[in-house]
Amino acid sequence: MASSSTSLKRREQPISRDGDQLIVTPLGAGSEVGRSCVYMSFRGKNILFDCGIHPAYSGMAALPYFDEIDPSTIDVLLITHFHIDHAASLPYFLEKTTFNGRVFMTHATKAIYKLLLTDYVKVSKVSVEDMLFDEQDINKSMDKIEVIDFHQTVEVNGIKFWCYTAGHVLGAAMFMVDIAGVRILYTGDYSREEDRHLRAAELPQFSPDICIIESTSGVQLHQSRHIREKRFTDVIHSTVAQGGRVLIPAFALGRAQELLLILDEYWANHPDLHNIPIYYASPLAKKCMAVYQTYILSMNDRIRNQFANSNPFVFKHISPLNSIDDFRDVGPSVVMATPGGLQSGLSRQLFDSWCSDKKNACIIPGYMVEGTLAKTIINEPKEVTLMNGLTAPLNMQVHYISFSAHADYAQTSTFLKELMPPNIILVHGEANEMMRLKQKLFTEFPDGNTKIMTPKNCESVEMYFNSEKLAKTIGRLAEKTPDVGDTVSGILVKKGFTYQIMAPDELHVFSQLSTATVTQRITIPFAGAFGVIKHRLEKIFESVESSTDEESGLPALKVHERVTVKQESEKHISLQWSSDPISDMVSDSIVALVLNISREVPKIVVEEEDAVKSEEENGKKVEKVIYALLVSLFGDVKLGENGKLVIRVDGNVAQLDKESGEVESEHSGLKERVRVAFERIQSAVKPIPLSAS
Repeated sequence: MASSSTSLKRREQPISRDGDQLIVTPLGAGSEVGRSCVYMSFRGKNILFDCGIHPAYSGMAALPYFDEIDPSTIDVLLITHFHIDHAASLPYFLEKTTFNGRVFMTHATKAIYKLLLTDYVKVSKVSVEDMLFDEQDINKSMDKIEVIDFHQTVEVNGIKFWCYTAGHVLGAAMFMVDIAGVRILYTGDYSREEDRHLRAAELPQFSPDICIIESTSGVQLHQSRHIREKRFTDVIHSTVAQGGRVLIPAFALGRAQELLLILDEYWANHPDLHNIPIYYASPLAKKCMAVYQTYILSMNDRIRNQFANSNPFVFKHISPLNSIDDFRDVGPSVVMATPGGLQSGLSRQLFDSWCSDKKNACIIPGYMVEGTLAKTIINEPKEVTLMNGLTAPLNMQVHYISFSAHADYAQTSTFLKELMPPNIILVHGEANEMMRLKQKLFTEFPDGNTKIMTPKNCESVEMYFNSEKLAKTIGRLAEKTPDVGDTVSGILVKKGFTYQIMAPDELHVFSQLSTATVTQRITIPFAGAFGVIKHRLEKIFESVESSTDEESGLPALKVHERVTVKQESEKHISLQWSSDPISDMVSDSIVALVLNISREVPKIVVEEEDAVKSEEENGKKVEKVIYALLVSLFGDVKLGENGKLVIRVDGNVAQLDKESGEVESEHSGLKERVRVAFERIQSAVKPIPLSAS
């Protein structure tokens, strides 16, 4: 296997053929975070991983670069999880492009996808012209989405794929794809750390040839979960104790549920806080909780054990808040509000109200995408622009306490060292962080056998895999192991990228194909004695068996156990055979022989001894049979001055030496065709011995 990208040159190995070229092209999330979408093509199969939008942009600018591909050629689209930057352009792609392939995601992802996208459409503050899709498009897309269980193998057009638990959020999956034996792992967003409700990402049992992996956290190392939780609860406790308000902007699903579990438990352990309300401010709050309660069994042991006594997602100290109109802002409180980037919606409305008061605090709990207000306030500017266009001082305390469920450097490097993929493609990371990660990973793989690539959007990575075709014998042909040099004869059946050899009569047993036999029958005028035909056939063919036709009682012959020659009347004979290349050739030679007898010997004496000709004459007859067969195959066949046969096909000329079988021609294709045809004719037409009969 050899590989290259636009910045790397392949070493030594030549390109064997186009079918061995594997191409990976990020259409989004190439040296950026947002609009994850990765295109892959290999052996005529095309796959798309994820289909997100960029949260910092709106309208068409937020889409992946779909114009780089032909959507109608995509066989399979695989969605790793429900987050906006991984799934939100799916309704557009399914309903507004020529895509007609199949799309897969896990059960939980499909359930939450609809809730999240419906909410996204409602809260997006964009003009009708900029709307990429509407609620009707989302509902239509639901009918096209197929679900896949973890570890379930699905095959589509020769593409095999299955998925592993990815941690990160409920239902998140890593997809392993197998095309012609080449394996590609696409991680999506993943976390190898078990949290309060989710299992850690699994380690695949197979090492992939290519690993397309997120690099969101770059070379950062997460603090331990206990330290992060203590910082989180300490900031909240001290803020509300001073009469302040705490805003936690978060996505409706994912980290929000993790943080709510932490808050509910902390409030339960601190009775002095029971008079301070906690709100989960999202139009989706109630629906989200219903989904999480439904998929309890998909979570870790801690949640499932707790569920035996009470539902952990029925919170005792947290109330839902559907809109700011329902909110009585009269004292200290904690509000977790969507969306997480503070671009719009409830979180932005509360931020605008609270940002000028230094008693208040804002906790950013996860990764912030470039271009969002959440990213801006981390740098603590003195002023911010409100939604009404006015500016206000930023006096509230801003804390970044990462509960991001993305793998940090320790998790990423350990994961890759356990998998040892020869090719690593980094996606879903800011360009500078990604380059630092790439350099540090090089120190983990110092042998130089691992290639690490960081393609930008629309920049293709090319790799070349040499694949050997392996055909397996099955059924009767597999009962005996052939020795070296043995010939295995059967029908070669290809399905996807697998090849099988089976006996023709077992084709319907081991495949969905059925067989049919074509029986051919021809009647030829012949006024001579049937015994003459028998005599001539015995001179040419090794196996000629005499019999009598049961219906007519007239004589019949079986030539090479393939072609039946029968006397139909005093003036006609018939040939009958099951059509295949050898039987067709035998029948052609018999027809030529019979026609030759009729033409050259109009007065044949019935007695067999009178029918016997001299050796020279018999030799000429065989030559005429050969000549007739060559004419039937090539058309223009003439005897040259040098005694060789001159064959002309489409302006190309070949000369055949009838004695030696040697062929001369400047056209290699015609030369080989004439040589093979002459060999086959000679094997079917045995020369008459040079002795008097």
